[in-house]
Amino acid sequence: MNVEHLRQIFPDEQSCRRFFETILWPDGPVCPHCHGQKSWRIDGESARDGLLECATCRQQFTVTTKTPFHATKLTLWLWLQAMYSLVNSSKGVSSVYVANWLGVSQKTAWRMLHVLRLLMVTYQHSIPKLSGLVELDEKYIGGKPRYQHGVKHKRGRGTAKSCVATAVQRQGPVKAAPVVNDSLKQIKPFVEQRVSSQAHLMTDEHSVYRLLAPGFADHQAVSHGKKEFARGPVHNNTAESFHATLERALQGVYHYMSKRHLSLYTTEAAFRWNQRRPVEKTLKRGHNKGQKRIVMERLPLLDQFANLLRYATGTQLRRSSNGGINILPNHLPLFGL
Repeated sequence: MNVEHLRQIFPDEQSCRRFFETILWPDGPVCPHCHGQKSWRIDGESARDGLLECATCRQQFTVTTKTPFHATKLTLWLWLQAMYSLVNSSKGVSSVYVANWLGVSQKTAWRMLHVLRLLMVTYQHSIPKLSGLVELDEKYIGGKPRYQHGVKHKRGRGTAKSCVATAVQRQGPVKAAPVVNDSLKQIKPFVEQRVSSQAHLMTDEHSVYRLLAPGFADHQAVSHGKKEFARGPVHNNTAESFHATLERALQGVYHYMSKRHLSLYTTEAAFRWNQRRPVEKTLKRGHNKGQKRIVMERLPLLDQFANLLRYATGTQLRRSSNGGINILPNHLPLFGL
């Protein structure tokens, strides 16, 4: 789907608002203040578009109330274009590009993209624990340190780089998050919170995974140190493939990911990875022509939008004093863009 097709689907602001309401209120309007399901629309020249009043608590609200879009001065059409640019890209998109495309400032574009990444966090939390064959791996991410004469910098473990732990279900979703390091103290809670105890673990030879194994149904490993990268179905190449997408986003788009916001960038890569489904297809060329193979196919764009927006209510952001963002508990006030 290109932008022209997107504009045909959403020709005006009312159609954009109806789409938001369909996703956030599938069974009709719900008051974000008291969760009441009886309300009426407030019409009139002075009324804001989409304004409703709750029959229970008498407070007014719209579909964007108590979401990251609360009090936004940007049109919902601009937000949909920002969603399009972020989810439709293969490696992510820079705030400079989005600013030029939407005609907003770079700071506004940066905050918009972080709003969408926060929605991706809530979506990732909705994914149940991984099961079946689950691959585990860790990755130290970051550029090369500044050259210093006579100083030999470490690579991998022991560096000052940020560590990202990853668990990915074969032909299924991925869960990833920054951790302090790849020690048992850090990796164990990450895995136990995200992987079912009935899962069959596939890892490399890192001793941490061997110590984790008794808590799961099975564990098999390959020895990268001995140049063994796959032994039949035993490998963690899928997890390493996810790390490659994260590294490409860093090198090709963002160039720098601060430790403060690394979790948001990691979640963005995971969300994009999870917007795919396994589909059986028949190969049409090559030596294996005619054979069937399972491939991962991207979900339709509007389905990706729906996944992004579905858990928006209660997700909150606020502008910080220096123009950045703060992710806040649900009871604190929101900010407007």
